Amino acid sequence: MSEQKTIYTAGTWRSAASGATREVLDPVDATVLAVVSEGATADTDAAVGAARAAFDGGQWPGTPVAERAALLRRTADLLQRDRERIGLLESQDAGKTLEEGRADVDCVSDAFRYFADLVTEESAGRVVDAGSPDIHSVVVHEPVGVCALITPWNYPLLQASWKIAPALAAGNTFVIKPSELTPLTTVVLIELLAEAGLPAGVANLVTGAGDPVGARLAAHPDVDLVSFTGGLTSGTKVMRAAADTVKKVALELGGKNPNVVFADACATADGFDTAVDQALNAAFMHSGQVCSAGSRLIVEESLRERFVAELARRAEKIRIGRGTDPGIECGPLVSAAQLARTESYVASALAEGAVLRAGGERPEGPGYFYRPTVLDRCHREMRVVREEVFGPVLTVETFRTEEQAVALANDTEYGLAGAVWSADRDRARRVAGRLRHGTVWINDFHPYLPQAEWGGFGKSGIGRELGPSGLAEYRETKHVYENLAPRPVRWFAG
Repeated sequence: MSEQKTIYTAGTWRSAASGATREVLDPVDATVLAVVSEGATADTDAAVGAARAAFDGGQWPGTPVAERAALLRRTADLLQRDRERIGLLESQDAGKTLEEGRADVDCVSDAFRYFADLVTEESAGRVVDAGSPDIHSVVVHEPVGVCALITPWNYPLLQASWKIAPALAAGNTFVIKPSELTPLTTVVLIELLAEAGLPAGVANLVTGAGDPVGARLAAHPDVDLVSFTGGLTSGTKVMRAAADTVKKVALELGGKNPNVVFADACATADGFDTAVDQALNAAFMHSGQVCSAGSRLIVEESLRERFVAELARRAEKIRIGRGTDPGIECGPLVSAAQLARTESYVASALAEGAVLRAGGERPEGPGYFYRPTVLDRCHREMRVVREEVFGPVLTVETFRTEEQAVALANDTEYGLAGAVWSADRDRARRVAGRLRHGTVWINDFHPYLPQAEWGGFGKSGIGRELGPSGLAEYRETKHVYENLAPRPVRWFAG
């Protein structure tokens, strides 16, 4: 298979300066999907140089807001034009179902349209009353500059859009580094931006490993902001590397997300069915490879046996396989390393006393598949309860009182997302208000809105994506103070 040139610098597709390449594997059977360029430090420096030149001397930062917004909307239209092709590629590259791949394309289009609308709705600045008619004072927003965007392997296209759309809306230039495991749809997105008319040098792409490409971006003196989505260990390295140049940093580092179910939510047959169904959705969507996965089921003690028995029964029936095949509900894990990591967590949980209720093994055949797994009788001291698995593994804990439910849900270093299920609206809202998580769902799990901020408390990261705050991450705030009637101060006698 010949190399696909996947390094994009100053409007030109290139091979790596070293000539190195990488095979991108299909997680279904470990066959080669594509051969891409494997960038390194020299390629990263060239991309940053192009972004710097395009920001300092190019037209994009000064392009009228309406024109920037129009380009974002054209990109959204192109995504919809190519929805089937891109959805299929996302399914193949990341291992998710074709339905999920198509949904991702729709969500990406929504993000581009949202930031196009948001940036055009804003005023020219906030006038500040200085207490004198001779003073005109205004607070304005300007682009940060050159942005380094580092995205994860689980939602490569979606996470790219959450960074690229607001970065461009604000007038920045950027270098993006997708995960080396799933770079293919990011390449397509850059192609569509160019087709939409984005000037050369504004968007730059380097495919390659986190070290050296991501590490160089985080430390590079000509990068003004680094936005990283990924694991906690890598995120802390990014933050340390960025510290020497005191650049802006935004981090989304995953979560260990509680799904709290009160017994009254299941008092009716429909309520029980819905809560079980949503617990499956929370834990096993995209094989659990979701930063906001509801991997910690915290269920009221009186409901435990009935709820877990039905949950396990349904988990065993989940159809796993190639995401493009009809009827498949769950695809493979992304890599051999992720499969081994999942197996390790399940083994440690069983050794620590967890009770296996469903799954817990690989199916026969090739690929990186693992059966949806339900682990009962779990407790806070277990690694599988404390640490993010990023696989199809659900742990079950129980509570007897509302106070215990809140304490268990908040007993985590992370704080990205969580949910509470109850027929008592007052209690549900009360518990939601006490959960220390960036997103809390009541009687639901997983939906998000591009107009609502996304991010977490604690070790889930710093900063926010989406919403007005997601645009603010890519801006600097400037105060312009104009004296309309200047005169001597006479502070010094002179």
